[in-house]
Amino acid sequence: MSATDHSPAAGVLLLCRAEPHRVRPSAQLLREPLLLAPAGDWSVLVPGRDSWREEDANLAAVTAEWAHALTVAEPWPAVGLWWDEEGAGFVVAAGFRRTAGYTWLADGSPLGDESAMTALRARLGLDPVLDAAAFDRLTRPDSDADAPARVLGLIAVLARAGLRLPPGLAPGTSAQSLRDAVGMLASAEAVEWPGWRQAVRTGLDGEWIWGTKARALGGAEVAVGLGLLALSRRRRGRAWQVAGAALFADGALTLAYDAWRGRRKG
Repeated sequence: MSATDHSPAAGVLLLCRAEPHRVRPSAQLLREPLLLAPAGDWSVLVPGRDSWREEDANLAAVTAEWAHALTVAEPWPAVGLWWDEEGAGFVVAAGFRRTAGYTWLADGSPLGDESAMTALRARLGLDPVLDAAAFDRLTRPDSDADAPARVLGLIAVLARAGLRLPPGLAPGTSAQSLRDAVGMLASAEAVEWPGWRQAVRTGLDGEWIWGTKARALGGAEVAVGLGLLALSRRRRGRAWQVAGAALFADGALTLAYDAWRGRRKG
Protein backbone atom coordinates (compact mmCIF):
# COMPACT_ATOMS: atom_id res chain seq x y z
CA MET A 1 0.00 0.00 0.00
CA SER A 2 1.32 3.44 -0.90
CA ALA A 3 2.08 6.07 1.72
CA THR A 4 -1.01 8.07 0.79
CA ASP A 5 -3.37 5.10 0.54
CA HIS A 6 -4.98 4.53 3.94
CA SER A 7 -7.89 2.37 2.74
CA PRO A 8 -8.07 -1.29 3.83
CA ALA A 9 -6.12 -3.69 1.64
CA ALA A 10 -8.38 -4.90 -1.15
CA GLY A 11 -7.61 -6.30 -4.54
CA VAL A 12 -8.82 -8.20 -7.58
CA LEU A 13 -7.05 -10.60 -9.94
CA LEU A 14 -8.77 -11.76 -13.12
CA LEU A 15 -7.28 -15.01 -14.41
CA CYS A 16 -8.05 -16.08 -17.98
CA ARG A 17 -7.07 -19.48 -19.29
CA ALA A 18 -5.75 -18.11 -22.58
CA GLU A 19 -2.76 -16.24 -23.95
CA PRO A 20 -2.65 -12.43 -23.51
CA HIS A 21 -3.20 -11.72 -27.22
CA ARG A 22 -6.46 -13.70 -27.06
CA VAL A 23 -7.58 -12.02 -23.85
CA ARG A 24 -6.83 -8.45 -24.92
CA PRO A 25 -9.91 -7.83 -27.15
CA SER A 26 -12.37 -8.99 -24.48
CA ALA A 27 -10.49 -7.05 -21.80
CA GLN A 28 -10.80 -3.86 -23.86
CA LEU A 29 -14.59 -4.28 -23.96
CA LEU A 30 -14.77 -3.96 -20.15
CA ARG A 31 -13.98 -0.25 -20.66
CA GLU A 32 -11.85 -0.36 -17.51
CA PRO A 33 -8.12 0.47 -17.41
CA LEU A 34 -6.37 -2.86 -16.88
CA LEU A 35 -2.87 -4.28 -16.74
CA LEU A 36 -2.40 -7.55 -18.64
CA ALA A 37 0.45 -10.03 -18.19
CA PRO A 38 1.18 -13.69 -18.91
CA ALA A 39 0.80 -16.09 -15.99
CA GLY A 40 2.11 -19.45 -17.15
CA ASP A 41 -0.52 -21.04 -19.39
CA TRP A 42 -2.91 -18.30 -18.26
CA SER A 43 -3.14 -14.51 -18.41
CA VAL A 44 -3.70 -12.22 -15.45
CA LEU A 45 -5.53 -8.88 -15.44
CA VAL A 46 -5.14 -6.31 -12.68
CA PRO A 47 -7.58 -3.36 -12.52
CA GLY A 48 -5.85 -0.06 -13.22
CA ARG A 49 -8.06 1.83 -10.77
CA ASP A 50 -10.23 1.04 -7.76
CA SER A 51 -13.57 1.67 -9.49
CA TRP A 52 -15.43 -0.40 -6.91
CA ARG A 53 -14.47 2.13 -4.22
CA GLU A 54 -15.73 5.02 -6.34
CA GLU A 55 -19.06 3.27 -6.90
CA ASP A 56 -19.22 1.88 -3.34
CA ALA A 57 -19.90 -1.50 -4.91
CA ASN A 58 -19.57 -5.00 -3.52
CA LEU A 59 -16.16 -6.30 -4.60
CA ALA A 60 -17.34 -9.89 -5.04
CA ALA A 61 -20.20 -8.75 -7.30
CA VAL A 62 -17.93 -6.50 -9.37
CA THR A 63 -15.43 -9.34 -9.82
CA ALA A 64 -18.24 -11.65 -10.98
CA GLU A 65 -19.42 -9.05 -13.51
CA TRP A 66 -15.95 -8.61 -14.97
CA ALA A 67 -15.24 -12.35 -15.16
CA HIS A 68 -18.59 -13.01 -16.85
CA ALA A 69 -18.07 -10.22 -19.38
CA LEU A 70 -14.58 -11.50 -20.21
CA THR A 71 -15.85 -14.95 -21.17
CA VAL A 72 -19.35 -14.41 -22.57
CA ALA A 73 -18.10 -14.48 -26.17
CA GLU A 74 -15.00 -16.62 -25.61
CA PRO A 75 -14.27 -20.38 -25.45
CA TRP A 76 -11.97 -20.13 -22.43
CA PRO A 77 -12.95 -19.78 -18.74
CA ALA A 78 -11.95 -17.05 -16.30
CA VAL A 79 -11.44 -17.11 -12.54
CA GLY A 80 -11.76 -13.92 -10.53
CA LEU A 81 -10.03 -13.66 -7.14
CA TRP A 82 -10.96 -10.89 -4.70
CA TRP A 83 -10.24 -9.88 -1.12
CA ASP A 84 -11.02 -6.99 1.20
CA GLU A 85 -11.39 -6.28 4.91
CA GLU A 86 -14.51 -8.46 5.13
CA GLY A 87 -13.14 -11.59 3.52
CA ALA A 88 -12.06 -13.11 0.24
CA GLY A 89 -13.32 -15.42 -2.45
CA PHE A 90 -13.40 -16.49 -6.06
CA VAL A 91 -15.78 -16.58 -9.00
CA VAL A 92 -15.58 -18.78 -12.09
CA ALA A 93 -17.16 -17.81 -15.38
CA ALA A 94 -17.45 -19.65 -18.68
CA GLY A 95 -19.58 -18.40 -21.55
CA PHE A 96 -23.30 -18.31 -20.82
CA ARG A 97 -23.09 -20.70 -17.91
CA ARG A 98 -24.08 -19.39 -14.52
CA THR A 99 -21.18 -17.61 -12.82
CA ALA A 100 -20.40 -19.47 -9.59
CA GLY A 101 -18.63 -18.04 -6.57
CA TYR A 102 -17.39 -18.89 -3.09
CA THR A 103 -16.56 -16.68 -0.11
CA TRP A 104 -14.48 -16.98 3.05
CA LEU A 105 -14.92 -14.59 5.96
CA ALA A 106 -11.92 -12.58 7.13
CA ASP A 107 -10.94 -15.29 9.64
CA GLY A 108 -11.11 -17.95 6.94
CA SER A 109 -14.50 -19.38 7.88
CA PRO A 110 -16.19 -20.93 4.81
CA LEU A 111 -19.30 -19.09 3.67
CA GLY A 112 -20.34 -20.51 0.35
CA ASP A 113 -22.00 -23.22 -1.66
CA GLU A 114 -19.73 -26.18 -2.25
CA SER A 115 -21.25 -26.53 -5.73
CA ALA A 116 -19.06 -23.55 -6.68
CA MET A 117 -16.01 -25.71 -6.05
CA THR A 118 -17.51 -28.42 -8.25
CA ALA A 119 -18.18 -25.86 -10.99
CA LEU A 120 -14.60 -24.57 -10.78
CA ARG A 121 -13.14 -28.05 -11.07
CA ALA A 122 -15.42 -29.04 -13.94
CA ARG A 123 -15.00 -25.85 -15.99
CA LEU A 124 -11.22 -26.03 -15.72
CA GLY A 125 -11.08 -29.76 -16.40
CA LEU A 126 -9.19 -30.49 -13.19
CA ASP A 127 -8.62 -33.95 -11.75
CA PRO A 128 -11.91 -35.26 -10.32
CA VAL A 129 -10.12 -37.04 -7.45
CA LEU A 130 -6.91 -35.27 -6.43
CA ASP A 131 -8.06 -31.71 -7.12
CA ALA A 132 -11.51 -32.37 -5.70
CA ALA A 133 -9.88 -33.44 -2.44
CA ALA A 134 -7.81 -30.23 -2.38
CA PHE A 135 -10.95 -28.13 -2.92
CA ASP A 136 -12.75 -30.02 -0.17
CA ARG A 137 -10.06 -28.98 2.30
CA LEU A 138 -10.73 -25.34 1.44
CA THR A 139 -14.37 -25.73 2.50
CA ARG A 140 -13.58 -27.17 5.92
CA PRO A 141 -12.96 -25.11 9.09
CA ASP A 142 -9.28 -24.29 9.68
CA SER A 143 -8.31 -22.00 12.54
CA ASP A 144 -4.84 -21.48 11.07
CA ALA A 145 -6.02 -20.16 7.68
CA ASP A 146 -7.46 -16.66 7.25
CA ALA A 147 -9.19 -15.46 4.08
CA PRO A 148 -6.01 -14.59 2.09
CA ALA A 149 -4.51 -17.96 3.05
CA ARG A 150 -7.60 -19.69 1.66
CA VAL A 151 -7.20 -17.90 -1.67
CA LEU A 152 -3.51 -18.78 -1.66
CA GLY A 153 -4.51 -22.42 -1.25
CA LEU A 154 -6.83 -22.07 -4.23
CA ILE A 155 -3.99 -20.59 -6.31
CA ALA A 156 -1.87 -23.63 -5.41
CA VAL A 157 -4.54 -25.89 -6.89
CA LEU A 158 -4.81 -23.76 -10.03
CA ALA A 159 -1.04 -24.11 -10.44
CA ARG A 160 -1.72 -27.73 -11.34
CA ALA A 161 -3.63 -26.35 -14.34
CA GLY A 162 -0.64 -24.29 -15.49
CA LEU A 163 -1.20 -21.03 -13.57
CA ARG A 164 2.04 -19.23 -12.67
CA LEU A 165 1.37 -15.87 -11.09
CA PRO A 166 4.12 -13.26 -11.42
CA PRO A 167 5.89 -12.16 -8.20
CA GLY A 168 3.97 -9.73 -6.01
CA LEU A 169 0.49 -10.86 -7.05
CA ALA A 170 -0.61 -12.40 -3.78
CA PRO A 171 -3.95 -12.39 -1.94
CA GLY A 172 -4.10 -9.79 0.81
CA THR A 173 -1.99 -7.33 -1.18
CA SER A 174 -3.41 -3.84 -1.77
CA ALA A 175 -4.66 -2.89 -5.21
CA GLN A 176 -1.91 -0.32 -5.66
CA SER A 177 0.77 -2.85 -4.75
CA LEU A 178 -0.68 -5.26 -7.31
CA ARG A 179 -0.42 -2.57 -9.97
CA ASP A 180 3.14 -1.76 -8.92
CA ALA A 181 4.13 -5.44 -9.15
CA VAL A 182 2.65 -5.88 -12.63
CA GLY A 183 4.13 -2.58 -13.78
CA MET A 184 7.63 -3.95 -13.13
CA LEU A 185 7.13 -6.81 -15.60
CA ALA A 186 8.61 -6.35 -19.04
CA SER A 187 5.86 -8.59 -20.43
CA ALA A 188 3.01 -6.50 -19.00
CA GLU A 189 0.89 -4.13 -21.06
CA ALA A 190 -1.81 -1.58 -20.35
CA VAL A 191 -5.25 -2.34 -21.77
CA GLU A 192 -7.82 0.42 -22.21
CA TRP A 193 -10.95 0.97 -24.27
CA PRO A 194 -9.61 2.42 -27.55
CA GLY A 195 -12.91 3.70 -28.91
CA TRP A 196 -15.00 2.04 -31.59
CA ARG A 197 -12.90 3.17 -34.55
CA GLN A 198 -9.67 1.74 -33.17
CA ALA A 199 -11.46 -1.38 -31.91
CA VAL A 200 -12.63 -2.11 -35.44
CA ARG A 201 -9.14 -1.51 -36.83
CA THR A 202 -7.65 -3.85 -34.24
CA GLY A 203 -10.22 -6.48 -35.11
CA LEU A 204 -9.44 -6.20 -38.80
CA ASP A 205 -5.78 -6.89 -38.09
CA GLY A 206 -6.54 -9.99 -36.02
CA GLU A 207 -7.42 -13.55 -36.91
CA TRP A 208 -11.11 -13.46 -37.82
CA ILE A 209 -13.47 -15.87 -39.50
CA TRP A 210 -15.32 -14.65 -42.57
CA GLY A 211 -18.09 -15.54 -44.98
CA THR A 212 -21.35 -17.25 -44.08
CA LYS A 213 -20.05 -18.47 -40.72
CA ALA A 214 -18.93 -14.97 -39.73
CA ARG A 215 -22.27 -13.42 -40.65
CA ALA A 216 -24.18 -16.08 -38.77
CA LEU A 217 -22.01 -15.81 -35.67
CA GLY A 218 -21.87 -12.00 -35.73
CA GLY A 219 -25.60 -11.67 -36.24
CA ALA A 220 -26.33 -14.09 -33.40
CA GLU A 221 -23.97 -12.25 -31.04
CA VAL A 222 -25.54 -8.88 -31.89
CA ALA A 223 -29.04 -10.26 -31.34
CA VAL A 224 -28.18 -11.89 -28.01
CA GLY A 225 -26.24 -8.81 -26.91
CA LEU A 226 -29.20 -6.55 -27.59
CA GLY A 227 -31.42 -8.96 -25.69
CA LEU A 228 -29.13 -8.86 -22.67
CA LEU A 229 -28.99 -5.05 -22.80
CA ALA A 230 -32.79 -4.92 -22.83
CA LEU A 231 -32.89 -7.35 -19.92
CA SER A 232 -30.42 -5.22 -17.98
CA ARG A 233 -32.75 -2.22 -18.26
CA ARG A 234 -35.69 -4.17 -16.88
CA ARG A 235 -33.74 -5.81 -14.07
CA ARG A 236 -31.30 -2.96 -13.54
CA GLY A 237 -28.44 -5.46 -13.51
CA ARG A 238 -24.95 -4.18 -14.29
CA ALA A 239 -23.70 -7.72 -14.97
CA TRP A 240 -26.26 -8.16 -17.76
CA GLN A 241 -25.34 -4.73 -19.12
CA VAL A 242 -21.61 -5.48 -19.26
CA ALA A 243 -22.16 -8.91 -20.78
CA GLY A 244 -24.63 -7.55 -23.33
CA ALA A 245 -22.29 -4.76 -24.37
CA ALA A 246 -19.36 -7.17 -24.73
CA LEU A 247 -21.36 -9.64 -26.83
CA PHE A 248 -22.91 -6.92 -28.99
CA ALA A 249 -19.49 -5.36 -29.62
CA ASP A 250 -17.89 -8.67 -30.53
CA GLY A 251 -20.68 -9.45 -32.98
CA ALA A 252 -20.57 -5.97 -34.50
CA LEU A 253 -16.82 -6.22 -35.05
CA THR A 254 -17.21 -9.64 -36.67
CA LEU A 255 -19.84 -8.26 -39.08
CA ALA A 256 -17.73 -5.17 -39.77
CA TYR A 257 -14.71 -7.27 -40.65
CA ASP A 258 -16.71 -9.55 -42.91
CA ALA A 259 -18.19 -6.56 -44.75
CA TRP A 260 -14.76 -4.92 -45.09
CA ARG A 261 -13.19 -8.11 -46.41
CA GLY A 262 -16.04 -8.56 -48.87
CA ARG A 263 -15.46 -5.05 -50.26
CA ARG A 264 -11.72 -5.74 -50.64
CA LYS A 265 -12.34 -8.98 -52.51
CA GLY A 266 -15.01 -7.32 -54.66
